[in-house]
Amino acid sequence: MNYSINNNYGYNKDFSYLDEVIQETLIKEHCQNAVFSIIFVNEEEIKKINKMYRNIDKITDVISFALEDGESILSDLRVLGDIYICIPKMINQAIEYNHSEKRELSFLTVHGLLHLLGYDHTKSVEEEKIMFKKQNDILENLNIIE
Repeated sequence: MNYSINNNYGYNKDFSYLDEVIQETLIKEHCQNAVFSIIFVNEEEIKKINKMYRNIDKITDVISFALEDGESILSDLRVLGDIYICIPKMINQAIEYNHSEKRELSFLTVHGLLHLLGYDHTKSVEEEKIMFKKQNDILENLNIIE
């Protein structure tokens, strides 16, 4: 596995726990030799990305750009794509949902990574149930619940 976290926002808290979150997600999804990036951005940047690629002119918490298109994978190396996380939105959601930034950032990371792996909660209620159960199971396994 090879990934990078680009802290373009300048988030000054320890987020090294994301390594364990990422490992757990990839293990649960039987994904080895994956390459992807996580980019921390501000509200202006995520809004611009959301408008440009989704034609939605508002701030969001996470956007994933998957490079795989669901076709058969012909290589052992999976180049998954990029996950953009809006740090100010993450902080506000942690406050709103009354849990830690660790829990919220972990959730958004798992959520984005599952999107890169092909899950899409917007397709159907059933797909949403599957994806959100996986997210919750991963965080519970790591005891990231508050």
